[in-house]
Amino acid sequence: MATGTINKSSVDAAQPGATDKMLWDDKIKGFGMKVTPAGAKIYLFQYRIGGRGAKTRRFTIGKHGALTPDKARREADRIHILVRQGIDPQAEKQERQRKAIDLAFSDYADRFVGECLKVRWKRSHKDGESLLRLYAKPVLGSKPLPDITRADIRAVLAPARRKVATCRNLFAVLRRLFRWAVSEGDLHSSPLDGVEAPALPQKRDRFLSDDELRLVWQGTGKMEYPFAPLFRLLIITGQRVEEVAGLDWSELHRSSAMWSLPADRAKNGEASQVPLSDLAIAEMDALSKGKKGKWPRSGLVFTTTGETAVSGFSRAKARVDKEAAKLGAKEEEPITVAPWRLHDLRRTLATGMQRLGVRFEVTEAILNHVSGAKSGVAGVYQRHDWGPEKRSALDAWAEHIGKLLNPPDKTNVVSLDAMRA
Repeated sequence: MATGTINKSSVDAAQPGATDKMLWDDKIKGFGMKVTPAGAKIYLFQYRIGGRGAKTRRFTIGKHGALTPDKARREADRIHILVRQGIDPQAEKQERQRKAIDLAFSDYADRFVGECLKVRWKRSHKDGESLLRLYAKPVLGSKPLPDITRADIRAVLAPARRKVATCRNLFAVLRRLFRWAVSEGDLHSSPLDGVEAPALPQKRDRFLSDDELRLVWQGTGKMEYPFAPLFRLLIITGQRVEEVAGLDWSELHRSSAMWSLPADRAKNGEASQVPLSDLAIAEMDALSKGKKGKWPRSGLVFTTTGETAVSGFSRAKARVDKEAAKLGAKEEEPITVAPWRLHDLRRTLATGMQRLGVRFEVTEAILNHVSGAKSGVAGVYQRHDWGPEKRSALDAWAEHIGKLLNPPDKTNVVSLDAMRA
């Protein structure tokens, strides 16, 4: 049994024989090189786990060519340390292969979405899935979860740093993913343990003035289905963008002038009854493809495919902004609409309700907020749904919109068709 230092010179000098020939390293016990009769040179490590009485095992490090003698020596040294610690390198290799397959981030993220987010974040799992797809997967790819470091997390968050709310939401999804991995026994600890969450976004206080709201409404008149009526319904009802965009005819009841928003579509998981004013009904009548006064029984109200709810709000809003700016420039005293977001329409309605003398609890009920007025003990014992009050408030709000579009000093008659145009 030949011994010597396994290096480039000794490996190059080794020649094949009629049977396998072995060269054992004289510095790292167990490190060897086998030369087959065909001339292949293979690095290996021979060891025992459990003392002299244990069975001798051989671990293949790799073929010469794919590995240099120096790289093979470094791997042999690593394996030697594992064996001294009582770790079987075969089992360690299998574990590394398992991590590379089962714990690859991209595939694991898909599993996380299916088994955790869709179960525990039923109303927002699509947002979480989108954040992982847009920000995390491109950076982390197939990197095994146990190998992901805080530096990796910083790299994932970096592109979203300027988008404060997005960055914070992305952090929350990642933190939930790694905590779930720990609970599943796939990780010992999360790389986000002890890491501070991104700062909270500044609270917005933007609401549209009466003139701005009028110009935005009129700006929708230059647009077509589905965004023109969708934006107007946002103004009329004050509901969330996703809730209005996903509106189904089955949720609408013309006879009772009511929109029944189901819990599984509400952002906060609370079902809500939204009274429909005459202005809202006029919008829905215009959208109905049947006879006047008869609405479809089912199907998405706002869709371009017939199968999925409409999207692409940013481009549509940019169109509204452009039209509103043109109209504002033509005013006797030019009006500029300051930058705003679709969500600001909810705040605009709430502010308008306050000016109209509507009770805070009623406004909160219209917006389907679970706040101080509905949470805690009050939420348990105070079960009034403010139905009649909500209807009166939304009727008053629709009347207010009508006066903006048709000022009383011009005419006492408000044409609903003109209000929608």
